Amino acid sequence: MPDTVPLRTRVAVGGALIGSFMAILNIQVVNTSLPDIQGGIGTGLDNGGWISTAYLVGEITVIPLSGWLSEVFSLRRYLIGSTFLFLLFSVACGLATNFPEMVTLRAIQGFSGGVLIPLALMCVITLLPERARPIGFAGSALSATFAPAIGPTIGGAITDLYGWRYIFFLNLVPGAVMLAALIWGLAPAPMQLKKFARGDWVGIFTMALGLGTLQVVLEEGNKDDWFGSPFILRLSIISVLSLGAFLFQELRPGNKAPLVNLRLFARRNFGVASIANTLLGFVLYGSVYLIPIYLAEAHGYSARQTGIVMAWIGLPQLLIIPCMPYLMRRFDSRWLLLSGFVLFAISSLMNIHLGPDESGPQLLIPNLIRAVGQALVFPPMSQIVTAGIPFKDAGSASSLFNMLRNLGGAIGIAVVQTFVTNREKFHSTIIMPRLSLLNPATQQRLRLLQHYFATRGLADPQGARHAAIIAMGRTVQAQSFFLAYGDAFALLGAMMVIASVVVLFLHKPSGSAAPGAH
Repeated sequence: MPDTVPLRTRVAVGGALIGSFMAILNIQVVNTSLPDIQGGIGTGLDNGGWISTAYLVGEITVIPLSGWLSEVFSLRRYLIGSTFLFLLFSVACGLATNFPEMVTLRAIQGFSGGVLIPLALMCVITLLPERARPIGFAGSALSATFAPAIGPTIGGAITDLYGWRYIFFLNLVPGAVMLAALIWGLAPAPMQLKKFARGDWVGIFTMALGLGTLQVVLEEGNKDDWFGSPFILRLSIISVLSLGAFLFQELRPGNKAPLVNLRLFARRNFGVASIANTLLGFVLYGSVYLIPIYLAEAHGYSARQTGIVMAWIGLPQLLIIPCMPYLMRRFDSRWLLLSGFVLFAISSLMNIHLGPDESGPQLLIPNLIRAVGQALVFPPMSQIVTAGIPFKDAGSASSLFNMLRNLGGAIGIAVVQTFVTNREKFHSTIIMPRLSLLNPATQQRLRLLQHYFATRGLADPQGARHAAIIAMGRTVQAQSFFLAYGDAFALLGAMMVIASVVVLFLHKPSGSAAPGAH
């Protein structure tokens, strides 16, 4: 950073960015180790999903509250206190012995950890002078895009070497560094407890209820057959009504102190970039979900093997993102953002023709292209979103920006899950009629398979024929599976094409973001 930025400010911003990285990384490392955690606390596959859902509900609920609570308790107290609680409940999760205990602790861990994500960006736009913010945005990009990519690698390695409990204890080392940086670097400020008493409690309640139930619907909907489940249907109705009430409360003329300033969306660049940001979350988290599942189910990859494949999305960003401040000074941020989305789209579309021979090595080139695209996207988007935002709205801007990316990610994962399931059924329906036992080609294939099994110990002709029919059915299922996953990558590519079109509606950023407190 420039020498004119005080050392304490640099240390404080660095500490806040470590927190954002930890909070996002924690989601991925836990998801990678879910089978081991489920076995360790004695719960089944159906219940295990709640270990992730509980954390995400806590996280998405607290993110919109972060700006307001940082004003009430002061940025220093709130960030340090939340970091301490995040570390405390990380240890508690690592010591959990049963399912109800783990879900409760994960929800509290998410509620405290979710704060670290928007407040890191808030520190960048309020503590740094404008000329230094591109470096801060680059650091923020590492947490937003590098952490999800490298999470499976870290989670798989730690679980294999030391056991699942250590993925929670992992937070202690960077957490200690973060706490020291925040305690020394952030300047004390008075609390404003009167704001707590005058808080927008109707907005807080409706927002928390609406986003919390929406997160559960998105996480559990595919498993429970969406609206075929009375539970999911009831939660969906509650979410729609609550979020509708929240929007009314925040936008009504009589509300002088709204929880978040939704009128920021009327600013062209903030509104357009928010749409692109939501689409980015959809594809970013959708691909991070899709690739490991594909490798595990289609090719039998272990968590560690999958992590190595995913690392090629993350590691190149360590080289590219530090160069972004230089590129942002030389080129229009809109064109950098557009280039990133186009590369992201290309990387997804390269994976649409999947088959038995397309495993980790064949994903290397698309993953490298995706890495470059992701690195080009996030810093320019952060700059465009925050340019010209008044100081008083910095908390709202950061909260909304991060909430929409997370919400886009939750929608993306839910859509991809359902899409793959439905497309697999569709392709099976298309292929099966072509395999009629009256078809000469089918009969020839069955005879070859029957001969194959007969020469390997199945002397009974009927038994060999039965085995041949089962083998052919599995071949159809596998082909349907590959086609469905190829379709899912096509969907992600299409979302990035839409995001690229959205970027064309941005104006060139003008004006300063919130002034740095330096």
